[in-house]
Amino acid sequence: MLELDGLVMRAGDFTLRAEMTLEPRSRVAVVGPSGAGKSTLLDAIAGFRRPEAGRILWQGRDITADAPGTRPVASLFQDQNLFPHLSLARNLGLALRLGGGRVSAHENQQIEEALAEVGLAGFGARKPAELSGGQASRAALARVLLQNRPVILLDEPFAALGPALKAEMLSRVAELADKLGALALMVSHDPADARRFASQTVLVADGVAEPPRETEALFSDPPDSLRAYLGQA
Repeated sequence: MLELDGLVMRAGDFTLRAEMTLEPRSRVAVVGPSGAGKSTLLDAIAGFRRPEAGRILWQGRDITADAPGTRPVASLFQDQNLFPHLSLARNLGLALRLGGGRVSAHENQQIEEALAEVGLAGFGARKPAELSGGQASRAALARVLLQNRPVILLDEPFAALGPALKAEMLSRVAELADKLGALALMVSHDPADARRFASQTVLVADGVAEPPRETEALFSDPPDSLRAYLGQA
């Protein structure tokens, strides 16, 4: 399980506190007003920002001081983080060899299989600029598949996609998380996405990332901070 134990994040006048436990193999949405600290929460788990206080534990092991690349975490962002000068195959190869270097024949086969898994068979030689938004999202998912980590963090990776394509990508993420047996934690501004994707939801508001609640229960009877954000006040 993923534990945030007395976590405190600070940036200038902003403070975010978190105390929660997230179970393996669960799908969790993270919602709340803009600027409330949703991305900060994911950055802390990924290791991109260090907490001022508290601990982050995975399966009982303290990973608070671990570098991002050594954590049991794969991250998916809105810009997909694909290097424009590299082919898809070489971009995905970086998931297998963080320090770079030539991939083996076996690793090339893994890359081709990952691309096929997300509907991009034969796309390995293409550059990111040659892809549509949906194809770039699929390529980023293939990279997550290759990383094979037990925690997947998603910071609004499909916000720029149309409704139908976004729904398809959320389904693909759910399938991928199930395939890997991973905990998936997804930031979203859309309650419909949270309801479609996640059985539990973390509300981030007023400087606190609250412990997860059952998604339908939270949106059916939202607290004042969430009600205001949803325009129901």
